[in-house]
Amino acid sequence: MANLLFYEKPVALNKVTHKNYKISPVGNSFKFAHNTNSVILAGVEFTEAAKEYPICFARAGETTVPVALLGLRNEENLFVDEDSGQWDARYIPAFVRRYPFVLAETGEQGQRMVCIDEAYQGFGEGEGEPLFGDDDAPTPLLKQAIDFLEEYQRQYIRTERFVQRLQDNDLLMSLNARVDLVDGQQFSLTGLLAVDEKKLLQLSDEKALEFFRSGELAWLYCHLMSLGNMARMVDRIGKPVSADAQAASDAGKPGAKPKKKAAPKSKA
Repeated sequence: MANLLFYEKPVALNKVTHKNYKISPVGNSFKFAHNTNSVILAGVEFTEAAKEYPICFARAGETTVPVALLGLRNEENLFVDEDSGQWDARYIPAFVRRYPFVLAETGEQGQRMVCIDEAYQGFGEGEGEPLFGDDDAPTPLLKQAIDFLEEYQRQYIRTERFVQRLQDNDLLMSLNARVDLVDGQQFSLTGLLAVDEKKLLQLSDEKALEFFRSGELAWLYCHLMSLGNMARMVDRIGKPVSADAQAASDAGKPGAKPKKKAAPKSKA
């Protein structure tokens, strides 16, 4: 799974090239994520995400990452309405909310640049809010976006350490499930991982205390409880996504007013 999952044409923001460029929200549309069946989650998102989505672990190349399942089949997102593009859930993963901005590596160790998806319809020299001021400095809107990206990156690094601790303690196991649809169709979910609760309960007091003190023990049980959302996703298949998602769709969009839980924040 690539970090640029639904970015069609990411380009580095430049105060010269994009001096007169502006950004505006395209309604409340999340159509860019319509064919995305899972997105990476930061650990601090587990508490809210577990109320809506199954949280699993998946291998992305040589790494393992936690993901929120948005669909049970390829190119299926059960939370985005095909027509309106609205998101039918109260919590929208930060991976989605950061769009159309993203941090990309420059090739130099530890260095990253702010990029934007040039294919985003609300990006151009027409109407909208400017990204750079007369002094070529980032405007408050762009500063807000950069702060969000930097906080997301910090939480992503913390989550990497969390996953590594799971692997070091051999706590991940294969999660293979058969899905039975109401019309009689069946298919299997493969390639996913979940925490082995039996092994978790067998941890030494010292290692269990490490998870507890870091606040990550709560993440583990949010993950385990979230697996019950699989059945709710089966119920969504074949049903139209509710249009009553206006408030959720407003969160994190360019030009929208910032909300307290827009960016993942550390609780440690």
